[in-house]
Amino acid sequence: MKNSALKNTIAQLLSGDKGLLAMDESTSTCNKRFAAIGIPQTEEYRRKYRELIVTTPGLENYISGAILFDETIRQRSSSGELLIDILRGKGIIPGIKVDQGTVAMAGFPGEKLTEGLDGLIGRLIEYQAMGAQFAKWRAVITIGCDLPSTACIQSNAYLLARYAIMCQESGLVPIVEPEVLMDGAHTLTKCAQVTNEVLHAVFNALHQHRVDLECMLLKPNMVLPGADCPESADTGEIAKATIDCFLRCVPAAVPGIAFLSGGQEAELASARLSSMHQIFDGRMPWAVTFSFSRAIQQPALEAWKGEDPNIQIAQKLLLHRAACNSAARKGLYKGDS
Repeated sequence: MKNSALKNTIAQLLSGDKGLLAMDESTSTCNKRFAAIGIPQTEEYRRKYRELIVTTPGLENYISGAILFDETIRQRSSSGELLIDILRGKGIIPGIKVDQGTVAMAGFPGEKLTEGLDGLIGRLIEYQAMGAQFAKWRAVITIGCDLPSTACIQSNAYLLARYAIMCQESGLVPIVEPEVLMDGAHTLTKCAQVTNEVLHAVFNALHQHRVDLECMLLKPNMVLPGADCPESADTGEIAKATIDCFLRCVPAAVPGIAFLSGGQEAELASARLSSMHQIFDGRMPWAVTFSFSRAIQQPALEAWKGEDPNIQIAQKLLLHRAACNSAARKGLYKGDS
């Protein structure tokens, strides 16, 4: 019965040509983005920004689910309505980020582990009672000189698996997010090698911890050259490298892959997702969609600037980027027109 409910949630999240909106930035991350634009870094301005997002007219036409932060799931609109209830009223499924951020991995300079397993069951039960239907946990893997280590990959895979099984036992769909960062000068080939190793470790851990692959979603990085790599790769090369890697590593039992944007420019993230569908149409055993944050939000944030008169134009920009990514899921994105 529980698995049936999880599968129903997944079917709704993957329905049509929609994707997920990741609006789960931590307080520190949100404040950094505000500071860069000159927006006051206060809880009230974070609340106003999130209200701007969830009240965007027509957002439900392109977005099936929204990942929230602990602060956000408890916030109310200016009219007193819970933001999570506004989403649910639009038919957008609310989810929640449950990891508690990364810390330095002792003994392994330059590598990180994700915290948050302590007390997780209790938090999952609370979030479900508040209306969340899925959760998310992010692990980060850095490529560098002698990095990543096998210990870092396997430790993060273990944490993702423990989180995932706790979610399923608590009645929430787990979104498993192993992110190979695009920071650095590594090549496309190197990223493919590391992503391959990470995905194999993650799915091995998921199997060992008895996670039902049919009741989870994967939120991975695209295979990309590092941001400082002197060798460029075009959209088609990135799409091919990414899906080739995932066809080798991700079991067909997984119902969906929702790519993260990971700091890519908005237009590039859309174009690369669209290219995957153009090249591999009919060959991918999973639904392939998006779970973007900055690649959807950033133009709206820059237009808003914390000022109420700018809300309408900011919402139009947010909706436009959501529509672009919906088109990309169909392989129909042809540039930011």
